[in-house]
Amino acid sequence: MKQAFWETTPLDKMTADEWEALCDGCGKCCLEKFEDDDTGRIIYSRVACQLLDLNSCRCRDYHNRARLMPDCITLALEVLDRPEWLPETCAYRLLSEGKPLPDWHPLKTGDPLSVDEAGQSVRGRVIGPETGENPLMQLIDWVR
Repeated sequence: MKQAFWETTPLDKMTADEWEALCDGCGKCCLEKFEDDDTGRIIYSRVACQLLDLNSCRCRDYHNRARLMPDCITLALEVLDRPEWLPETCAYRLLSEGKPLPDWHPLKTGDPLSVDEAGQSVRGRVIGPETGENPLMQLIDWVR
C-alpha cells in the first residue's frame, strides 16, 4: 500500500498543493493570541481575526491576508523553526516535530468535516473582533 505524501515527503520538498492540503481548516491559528513573558506559553483568546469566516473557518481573503492584516503570520517553512505559536494539533507543527497527523485529520479521513466532528474546529466557539471584546478578557484553553 502506498504511503501518504505527508509520511514520505519532508515539508521542504512538498508541492504548493501538498503544503496547502495539510491545513485541517480548524481556524485555531486565526485567533488572537499572546505569549506569556514568564513561561513562553502561547495563550489563545476566543477573538478571531477579522478575516476569518466564522462559519467556514477559512480566511475570507487568503491571498491578500498578509497585506490586509500586517500581524498575520504567513505559514512558511521558516516560521516552523519555532512552531509553538501554532496549535498542538496543527499538521504543520506536528510534522515539523516529527509527529503523525491525528486520526481525525481530513487527509486521513477523506472528510473535511471530520475536524468539526472531532471537536477540533473553532466553529461556533469564537467571536469576531467587531464585538469590541478585549482579547485579554476572552482567554481560552481549549484550542490545544
